[in-house]
Amino acid sequence: MDIENWKKKRSYTPEMLEIARVVLEEVRSGRRLDRALRAHTQPDGAMLAKHVLIAAYHKLVQSGEWAADEHLLATIRMKPVRTLSGVTTVTVLTKAYPCPGRCVFCPTEDYMPKSYLADEPGAARAYQNKFDPFNQVHSRLTEYTAVGHPTDKVELLILGGTWSAYKRDYQLWFIKRCFDAMNQPENTPAAPASEPASQQSVDLAQLQAAHTLNETASHRNVGLVIETRPDEISAKELTWLRQLGVTKVQMGAQSLDDRVLALNLRGHTAADTLRATALLRAAGFKIVLHWMPNLLGATLESDRADFARLWQDGYAPDELKIYPTQLLETAELYQYWQRGEYTPYTTEELIALLADLKATIPEYCRVNRIIRDIPSTHVVEGNKRTSLRQDVLLELERRGQACHCIRCREVRNSKVQPDELAFNDLTYHPAYAEEHFLSYVTPNDKIAGYLRLSLPDSNAPQLGMADLENAALIREVHVYGQSLAVGSEQSGAAQHIGLGTHLLQKAAKIAYAQGFSRLAVIAAIGTRRYYESRGFKRGELYMVQELHQ
Repeated sequence: MDIENWKKKRSYTPEMLEIARVVLEEVRSGRRLDRALRAHTQPDGAMLAKHVLIAAYHKLVQSGEWAADEHLLATIRMKPVRTLSGVTTVTVLTKAYPCPGRCVFCPTEDYMPKSYLADEPGAARAYQNKFDPFNQVHSRLTEYTAVGHPTDKVELLILGGTWSAYKRDYQLWFIKRCFDAMNQPENTPAAPASEPASQQSVDLAQLQAAHTLNETASHRNVGLVIETRPDEISAKELTWLRQLGVTKVQMGAQSLDDRVLALNLRGHTAADTLRATALLRAAGFKIVLHWMPNLLGATLESDRADFARLWQDGYAPDELKIYPTQLLETAELYQYWQRGEYTPYTTEELIALLADLKATIPEYCRVNRIIRDIPSTHVVEGNKRTSLRQDVLLELERRGQACHCIRCREVRNSKVQPDELAFNDLTYHPAYAEEHFLSYVTPNDKIAGYLRLSLPDSNAPQLGMADLENAALIREVHVYGQSLAVGSEQSGAAQHIGLGTHLLQKAAKIAYAQGFSRLAVIAAIGTRRYYESRGFKRGELYMVQELHQ
């Protein structure tokens, strides 16, 4: 989004702010927000937008007239679910660049990274910001603030295709500029888009300096995500990703059937995906796999069998994005359809299939998506519904079933009573590791917080990283609830009852009992000081704690 045009749309007259003040006073006194808004409309009869209420709230707090009120802000916040998982996600896209893949299902559009369309929401913001990383981050943070969301804990999600295929000088420049935006004080204007020549001037030392600034910045990075292909993963590449600050990797598995992969010209095998997940796990990264039903050559029956391999054959992803194949005119698959060689599933077939699959997902996995954000006008034939998640959940409810993935069990904004929480240790065995999914759950089985502890076995890949010698790995610590500003307290909020510290202590005991001499954490830049305050020291690429009796 063009941030200057966005700001113009959100200009506030004194009259609007005064009406907003009256509405806020009534809400503070206990009146329902919708009733207060209807009772105090603008002169033309229109109700105030929530962003006007939020602007008035911030003005009153900043002037010292009102004290900060988290409950009031939560009441007027727009789309609160966006930060109920505990962090605020900022998505940015890299520029268009040749992709090493030739997949028949990928759309191709001028000026866009491979597989992205200019009118997908995240892609549209990137395009309007000319793919400048600083302005993409800056505009998104400004938008979040304007609609009442905290932005001090930021997960940076870098999309745009195969990250590893981009030149390293571009990668350095891109991430450095993202950190520059997060390191800016509040209300700093956006900068002009950087010219490509400036990409040559950034080195690793400059990026590391930006990392250090971010440890105490207004917008701390608590997760850095890139997406790449399984055949791009190597021990050398993982060392580079850690130097960049990456903590989570998304990969397109798409299918675990070599026949289907070959028909779709994917360019790698299922064995490549298994090898890549084992390498990522051995290096402590969080693993997100993309899986696509209805690929060329697949059937409803083969998709059911293929999905089961995710959990039975050693892949065991931490997170999953299910992207049903969508028939788009700019993809080579369209030509197969024209020749009668490909048939999309109907919406009804797809909902039934996804309901069958979702009920089988293990409790240690989070399903992030069930469909791409591609506007339905691009879909030639087959499912055009973008509400598949809701449709699938309704189908499960009709069947009397439920999904037990992390997303479906997050505590979100519910109050948490510490003495009622139960500790669980779910142990499972992906390739070359023993995993412990440690969690605290409420009496109604909602997750308040969890930790992923990985214990490499004797056959685990050797990465040559000194920090990881005889180390058990903490790959993720996550405490749920509405993301709160650093230093804020909220009675009963899961993020503020010490669950993270308890989970770290549990992990240390398990690792020591299994014979490991140290714990290594793949800490994001903005979480380094959190781990330091809990006894971890800085290694070369990880936070490390020696284990003792």
